[in-house]
Amino acid sequence: MATLHNDEDVRRKDIRVGDWVVVQRAGEVIPQVIGPVVARRTGKEKPFELPTKCPVCGAAVIKPEGEAMARCTGGSRCPAQRYELVKHFVSRGAMDIDGMGEKLVAAMIQGGLITDVADIYRVSKEDLLQLERLAEKSAQNLIDAIETSKSRPLPRLLVALGIRYVGEQTAELLASHFGSLGALMNASQEEIEDVEGIGPKIAEAVFAYFQEPANREVIEKLRAAGLRFEAERTEPSDSALAGRSFVVTGTLEHHSRLQIEARIRDLGGNVTDNVSRKTDYLLVGAEPGSKVRRAQQIGTRIIDEAEFEKLAAGESID
Repeated sequence: MATLHNDEDVRRKDIRVGDWVVVQRAGEVIPQVIGPVVARRTGKEKPFELPTKCPVCGAAVIKPEGEAMARCTGGSRCPAQRYELVKHFVSRGAMDIDGMGEKLVAAMIQGGLITDVADIYRVSKEDLLQLERLAEKSAQNLIDAIETSKSRPLPRLLVALGIRYVGEQTAELLASHFGSLGALMNASQEEIEDVEGIGPKIAEAVFAYFQEPANREVIEKLRAAGLRFEAERTEPSDSALAGRSFVVTGTLEHHSRLQIEARIRDLGGNVTDNVSRKTDYLLVGAEPGSKVRRAQQIGTRIIDEAEFEKLAAGESID
């Protein structure tokens, strides 16, 4: 499935409503629309005009300066955004509620069972049995999966909330630094930006999210439902990695990026996306890219996989 979400790209390529287009696999994976097949035009094609109002809820559409994406301003009041937020909340990388797929999410919203993500934890088996084609066993399995999801760690909850720019790694940094969702909610934008690995853009988005009364109301409902709002505390480590900040780049020989980042955290280290003056080590694999140049410019120590293994074992690499 190829999408055209960038208004400027559509105009640059002169792609019109009704066009036949050429699609190719970009990077051997992602479908990319190259441009129109002009020879097949009939004259009925029309230039695309970005709507000024959301076609679902009627709220104004904005396109922030410097960004490619246009956005509905309806927030959680928009049924389309509500559906996407619930779908994201229950997904595998977030709260991972097994059995709650797209069709069931849509049915639960349309049936009035949920109006926000916190309502998921108020749904009963009897409520579910009112939905068409949902058998008793499936309903009970879903109730069990919802209950199990309450034990997901704080970083997963932060991802699930759908805060802009907050993915797995950012969520880990925020949870580790603040220790609880309550502390993060009450932090100033400056305090959020002070977290190693969190830039101004992310800090602004996180702070703005928690200033919205509707978001805080949902969070309080999640707290009442018994979700985990405290970060897991680990014993202080005497590992050579304890308190050290790492950035990983390139393709490693013996580990995937996710594996090596998880290992760094397990040994007490921190992982960030970008090299800064606070970065202790840049771990480099094959084809590393521009992060090496940045590390060289500011004097960050660059190590390979073998040197990392020595560090992890408590050995000196000096």
